[in-house]
Amino acid sequence: MPNIVLFSGSSHQDLSQRVADRLGLDLGKVVTKKFSNQETSVEIGESVRGEDVYIIQSGCGEINDNLMELLIMINACKIASSSRVTAVIPCFPYARQDKKDKDQGRWSRAPISAKLVANMLSVAGADHIITMDLHASQIQGFFDIPVDNLYAEPAVLQWIKENIPDWRNCVIVSPDAGGAKRVTSIADRLNVEFALIHKERKKANEVDRMVLVGDVTDRVAILVDDMADTCGTVCHAADKLVTAGATKVYAILTHGIFSGPAISRINNAAFEAVVVTNTIPQEEKMKHCPKIQVLCSFTVVAILLVLFSWLLIPTGSVSTDSNNHHIYIWRVIAKHDPLFCFMPVVILI
Repeated sequence: MPNIVLFSGSSHQDLSQRVADRLGLDLGKVVTKKFSNQETSVEIGESVRGEDVYIIQSGCGEINDNLMELLIMINACKIASSSRVTAVIPCFPYARQDKKDKDQGRWSRAPISAKLVANMLSVAGADHIITMDLHASQIQGFFDIPVDNLYAEPAVLQWIKENIPDWRNCVIVSPDAGGAKRVTSIADRLNVEFALIHKERKKANEVDRMVLVGDVTDRVAILVDDMADTCGTVCHAADKLVTAGATKVYAILTHGIFSGPAISRINNAAFEAVVVTNTIPQEEKMKHCPKIQVLCSFTVVAILLVLFSWLLIPTGSVSTDSNNHHIYIWRVIAKHDPLFCFMPVVILI
């Protein structure tokens, strides 16, 4: 069975190190630099011949540079005769450009950039993609290789139960109609009510009007969404919920992009806390916004669980060979995060 070699891109080295630490592995040696003309150069510093390579690179920060770096790393490992290359992309870049919008016909010539990114990853040599909470689930269909789209729902449920004293009387709220399915799933699991906010958006990142559908009077309102960028939507939604009678407002987001005026808006909004996973580095933003809380372990555990499911031998049974990494991964997960041990069954199904 091939050994695992784990590489980190430049976008989120802390997450890569956390995954490596859980596996008891050292990160593979890789040198990334820029030529004088700003071209990206990547040098893989160890042999990957016949190895099972995993490259962790999130779609954040300098997105275009990081995407190009990921593509070059994939290709470098592929032409160096690795047995398989898996791209671990916690926050998938260009995910919001997944279709042609039909806003008065103005975007009839708009590209479907998420499909282009999928094509580039495949052409570069990726054999498998691991990502989290895709903005649009149909992006999985853009690939002709396997895609594991992980969900933050287990972490959301756990955080609510552990941090909201009166969670049985809360309302789960979607900040837009597109997130209704996500919110109803969480509300059903908690056996609580849900609401949604209908928004009319005239321009990108600008919300014109909001209408609350549901009752939040004298209840804790919990906004749940897959991502927040400039935070105009979630901050306006928080103010709307307070006006409608909510006693407290929380936001739980998978991807906290927090660009532009986001931090200032969160500080001035009616949030008790804004909770995010660590698909995107948040250390610098947390220094300027005490309301931001990060679920550090969930992303790591979710990635490990997919590694576990992919390292099962083809028959579906678990070998007793001590060199098989999937046994070790399972033991690591069971020791540190027993609450997540049920998830491989879901993934494999």
